[in-house]
Amino acid sequence: MRELEVPHDSVDDRLAARLGALRTERGWSLDELSRRAGVSRSTLSRLERGELSPTTAVLGQLCTVYGRTMSRLLMEVEAEPPQLVPAARQPVWRDEPSGFVRRSVSPPHPGLRAEVIEGTLDAGAALSYENAPVPGVEQHIWVLEGTVEITVGGTTHTVREGDCLRFRLRGPSHFRCPGPLRVRYALMIVLP
Repeated sequence: MRELEVPHDSVDDRLAARLGALRTERGWSLDELSRRAGVSRSTLSRLERGELSPTTAVLGQLCTVYGRTMSRLLMEVEAEPPQLVPAARQPVWRDEPSGFVRRSVSPPHPGLRAEVIEGTLDAGAALSYENAPVPGVEQHIWVLEGTVEITVGGTTHTVREGDCLRFRLRGPSHFRCPGPLRVRYALMIVLP
């Protein structure tokens, strides 16, 4: 199960409410959202009621349907982010089953198009996203430690410590840490 390391002011409850509001704003039933996102109706219902925390994969599918990056969705449930983001206040989100940890180093901010994320992926772990959350979003991935294999546009790139891969994301993507150690990388996202 994953957890969000922020003060106990119930970010999960606000996330559940925001997911429900996004569906309602579009006039979609749970069945319609289930069809669009490829997530079961019962899972969506439990997510919106705050009975279940989403995995990275499910949250990624919902972000794609709603046309948002994961960071932007998480920002929508946070208070207005300050200009200076001290390390101790950078939200950290863990998806234990997938071996993924995501730190929002420079969260999205109204009027700004870029954000910075630190990601770590355990050796042997993999993440897949079916679609770009926002078609044409620009991404720069700078590997700080280890190695990661990233597949975008049907091409797999082996990105090693110090290397930077940059691209516009328009479709599926896949991240895999071949090991033997975990990978730690900085991800810069720039909205189109």
